[in-house]
Amino acid sequence: MIRHPAAEQIVQTLVQAGHSAVYAGGCVRDALLQRPYPDVDIATSATPDQVQSLFPKASDPQGKAFGVIRLRLEEHVFEIATYRVDGPYLDGRRPSSITFTTAEEDAKRRDFTVNGMFFDPLQNKLLDYVSGQADLSAKIIRAIGDPVARFTEDRLRLFRAIRFSVQLGFVIDPATWAAIGKLAPSSNVISPERVRDELIKIFTSPDPARGFDLLHQSGLLAVWIPELLEMHGCAQSPDFHPEGDVWVHTRLLLTHLKQPSTVLAFSALLHDIGKPRTAKTDPDGRIRFFGHEGVGARMAEEILRRLRFPNDDIHAISACIANHMAFK
Repeated sequence: MIRHPAAEQIVQTLVQAGHSAVYAGGCVRDALLQRPYPDVDIATSATPDQVQSLFPKASDPQGKAFGVIRLRLEEHVFEIATYRVDGPYLDGRRPSSITFTTAEEDAKRRDFTVNGMFFDPLQNKLLDYVSGQADLSAKIIRAIGDPVARFTEDRLRLFRAIRFSVQLGFVIDPATWAAIGKLAPSSNVISPERVRDELIKIFTSPDPARGFDLLHQSGLLAVWIPELLEMHGCAQSPDFHPEGDVWVHTRLLLTHLKQPSTVLAFSALLHDIGKPRTAKTDPDGRIRFFGHEGVGARMAEEILRRLRFPNDDIHAISACIANHMAFK
């Protein structure tokens, strides 16, 4: 199912030394979906010290504390992780301790069922302890075990559920969705850089408009880009915008984007964000937004800096917004 000679060489070495070793996570999911899998992660019963003894060039001083070793082989970098269960997540991101365990228990501490499957390349065998294959066939994103517990461990998973949903075209399981809504208000503990990376993946996905809907309906948008909510109910002249208010207009624009670049995606998302703050109605009833592009460019810059976007992206997106009325 997964053909990767370098990764198979690592598994072979681990197995010959008396350990079990399998491919894990996203590569298994993507292979079953017949999607490209650029990275292959390996899970094993070998401890980090045992991995390092077999692969002297392997290293990752930070990851080792969490049972993860990095190995460069040929042109690839592999993560080799020891089967583990996690202790309490006191910081909402990383476990305070880990305990090495079995493959089955390791699968059960992962985020979503579709990401919790293993593949044994030597036996050509799928190992599915979490019913991931059934959810993959049904096109469902479902948290493993108690969804509130999974999201409390790492609240970035709130965004990852939406990201996988829009990237894969899957629906989110009702219990998982309810947990996202419950924990969205506490998502402000996540670092802006991690949220930024997930937002980029959502809005450059094949369906950014659906990502927009899910972020709004979950409550995550209100936490991270509350300025967008001002567009709700901000009326526009029907002669120019028969589709509706600024929110509807922005969502409609997103439906025309299919896997856009980061700059295009966020230029579209934020292009009219200045309209609610500049809206005026003439005596004849016509609605105008004088200077909204300038106001919007400044607002966009504030938002993007808050999310720790690179300066080049901030400047490019702000320039697009400042000049979007000149586009024909």
